[in-house]
Amino acid sequence: MVWDHADAAFDEQLAAARVYFTNHGTLAAPRTATALDKPVGQWLSNQRRPGALTDHPKRAAALAAIDPDWNPTWPLDWQRHYAGVRESLAAGAALDELVPGVTIHGHDIGHWLDRQRQPVVWQGLSTAQRERLTELGIEPLAGPQDPEGPESRSEGLRRPFRSLREGPGNDPADNARTGSVTVPRGHVEVLEAGPEGGALVKLGVWLSNTKSRRAKLSDQQLDLLAKEGLDWR
Repeated sequence: MVWDHADAAFDEQLAAARVYFTNHGTLAAPRTATALDKPVGQWLSNQRRPGALTDHPKRAAALAAIDPDWNPTWPLDWQRHYAGVRESLAAGAALDELVPGVTIHGHDIGHWLDRQRQPVVWQGLSTAQRERLTELGIEPLAGPQDPEGPESRSEGLRRPFRSLREGPGNDPADNARTGSVTVPRGHVEVLEAGPEGGALVKLGVWLSNTKSRRAKLSDQQLDLLAKEGLDWR
């Protein structure tokens, strides 16, 4: 027996919303989204309308029980990408693997992540947004006004460059001959000598990430790369 048709309809849509969350890790669904053959995206949009659930605190609580961020104060598109990054990390991916071009549920989370870490974008985020990113281990990149200036950032390249020079199969003479350094993405180097001896360097990942961001490198950094046979200008 149905005592209240409105409550019954809400419960049906809520079940669809629960399925959508299971599949996508968020209730920040676009309006066109469906689940269990129900227009769950449009329904969620209606629930978010100002005052829509003012007189129905139990309904709001039921949605929050599925996804605390079902009605964020920031754009839904931001929440969808954030949920994609969170899902990828939970599945075992590493942050440095989420480079531009990596997508989930049709969203380029790699490009989105790269943008969130830009100092100007990071400062424009709300405190709650930054807290969510920080919880995932995401921090902003050093900005031009940071104490770590261009010279210091170039110094920070020394360890990967040492692994380029000292790693097996990366003879400088061979680099000069071929004009390139071919390193598998999963390759890790161990520096055996010097003050950083024993340090692990994810050389393959570093090269991949650096190449994808080469447009943001300084002339000095590009010069250092070119000396190692990596002319990415």
